[in-house]
Amino acid sequence: MASLYNSVKLKYIKLGYQYLVNHILTFFLILILMGFLIKILSLGPDQIYEIGSSLHFDLLQFLGSSLMIIFFATVYFMSKPRSVYLVDYACFKPPASYRVPHATLLEHLRLSNKDNPEIVEFQRRIVQRSGLGDETCLAPANLYIPPTPSLEASRVEAELILFSVIDDLLKKTGTKTKDIDILIVNCSLVSPTPSLSAMVINKYKLRSNIKSFNLSGMGCSASLISIDLARNLLQVHPNSCAIVVSTEITTLNYYSGNERSMVLTNCLFRMGGAAILLSNKKADRSRSKYQLLHLVRTHKGADDKAYRCIHEQEDTQGIQGVSLSKDLMLIAGEALKSNITTIGPLVLPASEQLNFLFTLIGQKILKLKWKPYIPDFKQAFEHFCIHAGGRGVIDELQKKLQLSAKDVEASRMTLHRFGNTSSSSIWYEMNYIESKGRMKKGDRIWQIAFGSGFKCNSAVWKCNRTITTPTDGPWLDCIGRYPVSTSQVLDL
Repeated sequence: MASLYNSVKLKYIKLGYQYLVNHILTFFLILILMGFLIKILSLGPDQIYEIGSSLHFDLLQFLGSSLMIIFFATVYFMSKPRSVYLVDYACFKPPASYRVPHATLLEHLRLSNKDNPEIVEFQRRIVQRSGLGDETCLAPANLYIPPTPSLEASRVEAELILFSVIDDLLKKTGTKTKDIDILIVNCSLVSPTPSLSAMVINKYKLRSNIKSFNLSGMGCSASLISIDLARNLLQVHPNSCAIVVSTEITTLNYYSGNERSMVLTNCLFRMGGAAILLSNKKADRSRSKYQLLHLVRTHKGADDKAYRCIHEQEDTQGIQGVSLSKDLMLIAGEALKSNITTIGPLVLPASEQLNFLFTLIGQKILKLKWKPYIPDFKQAFEHFCIHAGGRGVIDELQKKLQLSAKDVEASRMTLHRFGNTSSSSIWYEMNYIESKGRMKKGDRIWQIAFGSGFKCNSAVWKCNRTITTPTDGPWLDCIGRYPVSTSQVLDL
């Protein structure tokens, strides 16, 4: 009982310290105003009149001071970055006929690898621990035995995903195609000619002066890179709208070889995509869902191990695939550390920054053997959207950031329902939170994504209004079944 009392007392002491430090300037201002008010009230009417009479205003000085204030205020507001609003977004929901239950996948692997039962057994163990459910989907070309990937089939998959999400987005926002000023499409492993962005322009007959970009090879963090590019373009193009489309085409990326480091993609990656409408128009502020506050990008490509930890290559038999290094989680941890070192001062309250500073001084200057202080990011964010790259990725970030099971629920459930959809996974996670009715006005959301290169990118959004439970979207017919347990090893 005594220990419980002490722990509760310590909790309230910590909360009091945090509140005091985070609002220290407000307290000082209140004290100054109170002191000034007490002083004024202590004076009599005659004294107040004498003070007022003794003040002499020179007209030229007054006008000059006013002009200076107006000038500096104008310079400040003109140099202030334009606000970027996320009006709305749409996520792709694959047809039920593309579903790949675990039993179907394992049967497919056995029939495709009859001469190599060891690699089938290896993939079975991966699937058992993957965190994926029975409703994830693959492109039709990968469902044949053996798979029949082709450039034409990949174009069909691209058209299905891109056109579906853009149609949904235009319908939800009421946006006309002639109002789209900027188009950015990212797909890491498939880059046909003409490009995917040209495919979209042709389909929707977009304006000839549209600023279009097609990003490839950027990995699972490409969506936030596209958001960053859109943000920079919206800073120099006033009254503009930008559409960002993020996807990964799986048709050409099925690996049919026997290298263990390269078959992991078959077990984890699935169909998915998202389209996001961004705007810098003041008129869109009231109807937008979110406002972009910060976007921080970290690139570890100068390190050879980081550069090669996710690498598209040919195996010893000349079969092309993507190799995932055993050092991937270690490298991801280092990239995350660099990223949060940059984003921490931008988002963490003063109490957490002081705790970090005191720990750093103790370790570096006083040479004390203190454990590294891990900031409590739950004080800075209400929601976390961690890239659903795999069960191990989510486990590692939950541990490093000291997050609760509920904090990573959106990531785990997205992995279970849709698999690793690459760069679009963070949007399925945001939609999960909305579908659960948890997104409230003023909430801050932290999106974290990792990608080849090696990159760690993160974005911070602020919710502009309480989001009503969506009446459409990828979670509509299944949100009532979630969350589910994903910790157990499946019996396959």
